[in-house]
Amino acid sequence: MPEPPYYAVLFTSLRRESPADGYGEAAARMEELAREQPGFLGIESARGEDGLGITISYWMTLADVAAWGRHAEHLLAQKRGREEWYRWYSLRICRVERAIEFTRPEEQPGGK
Repeated sequence: MPEPPYYAVLFTSLRRESPADGYGEAAARMEELAREQPGFLGIESARGEDGLGITISYWMTLADVAAWGRHAEHLLAQKRGREEWYRWYSLRICRVERAIEFTRPEEQPGGK
């Protein structure tokens, strides 16, 4: 990650229980597509057994966030999400002002 400031898009959702509904494939495609977009910095995602998920994507500028939100294939996935995949979701866009990271020394590449 670069030094702040940059932007984080927090997407929290509760999935409907619909096995084999194409969600996994679509989520993988959206991550692949996001990685190709200008200003994309990274992504973190987790989903619990209860269906609650949080995905955070990181972007250089608000314009990059907006462009991703308007991407044609992403718009189709958003529509399908509302119609099929989610009970509810929340989207928050935040400016990251400060970032701190920690890695245990023995976990670093070449660490002892």
